[in-house]
Amino acid sequence: MSGNLVIAIGRQCGSSGKVIGQKLAEELGIKCYDKELLALAAKNSGLCEELFQTHDEKPTNSFLYSLVMDTYSMGFTTSGYMDMPINHKIFLAQFDTIKQLADEESCVIVGRCADYALADYPNLVSVFITADEQDKINSLKELYHVDDTKAKDIMVKTDKKRSSYYNYYSNKKWGDVRSYDLCLNRSSIGVDGTVKLIHNFVDAKMEWNKANR
Repeated sequence: MSGNLVIAIGRQCGSSGKVIGQKLAEELGIKCYDKELLALAAKNSGLCEELFQTHDEKPTNSFLYSLVMDTYSMGFTTSGYMDMPINHKIFLAQFDTIKQLADEESCVIVGRCADYALADYPNLVSVFITADEQDKINSLKELYHVDDTKAKDIMVKTDKKRSSYYNYYSNKKWGDVRSYDLCLNRSSIGVDGTVKLIHNFVDAKMEWNKANR
């Protein structure tokens, strides 16, 4: 475990969580990992990157959470891992890559249960970003060039998948204020205001950690 700063960002679909993570990383002079994490996990695990794209933040109901974590603790060379369904291998590969990143560098990680994977890291800052419904719909309309109905459908389905994935693997509740250091509504202060507020919180937490070690 290292003393690197890692900011884990959970986000509702359409809340601009990725953009906020990228801008925050730029301000702090560190890297932001979103889809990039999939390529790293594929490289580290030897699994095909397309498999990570297919299973990205999608839930599973066919496997016991305890078995996933028992297999992780035993390592990837056990017979249990060899017999494991591909979606669980993918989760474990991402889990391991997140920990490796945190050990190597300060960074921002968007989604993928990073806050849970790094729960015991002292300089983890976990953030959840939401926005007003119409603002999220407007963002998705602009991003995907769709109408209100299609944008809302994308939003609802994506959030359902993210919620199920997070709740299953982290054993916590996605979007619950008790699961994060900081929860913010982007609609209240805009993207830049949200970045500034998170940056201020990060500085305050680092000062607190330093004073209380």
